[in-house]
Amino acid sequence: MKETLKNEQIVLPEVRLIGPKGEQLGIVSSAKALEIAQNEDLDLVLIAPAGNPPVCKVMDYSKFKFDEMKKLKEQKKAQKVAETKEMRLSIDIDNHDLEIKAKQVCKFLADGSKVKVSIRMKGRQQARPQIGVDNMNRFAEMCASVGQIDKKPEVSGRNIFMFLAPIGKK
Repeated sequence: MKETLKNEQIVLPEVRLIGPKGEQLGIVSSAKALEIAQNEDLDLVLIAPAGNPPVCKVMDYSKFKFDEMKKLKEQKKAQKVAETKEMRLSIDIDNHDLEIKAKQVCKFLADGSKVKVSIRMKGRQQARPQIGVDNMNRFAEMCASVGQIDKKPEVSGRNIFMFLAPIGKK
């Protein structure tokens, strides 16, 4: 969070001043604005340095900082970090095992997480990667009610990868 200029840190010839209750006090010199703020036992805070002239407000600086920190915490709380889960299959997986893994992946997708599905081929399995790709497509069909294919099954050396995303996100 960047630091806001206040009181003596403001060295501008003139500023547009806003009072403690939000009323416009007009364009005054920064020395006069600082004097007004000190008479009120408050701080002079530069809130819009890009304005012409820059805008300053008479306010309680510590309360201003507290409110800003509170807003940032609320924004972080409301933010959802996209999570990627992973499910590993084998190329010669049985139907029942595939259904159980599909049920678990459906839960992940329903929670809003992306899922990376992978198969690692061993030995002679590497000669027929199409079997693994077919298993991946069958797996994606089982999860079609809550997820969609984000990245189609792709053979990369000994591995086959596919990404599933919750429906509505891509």
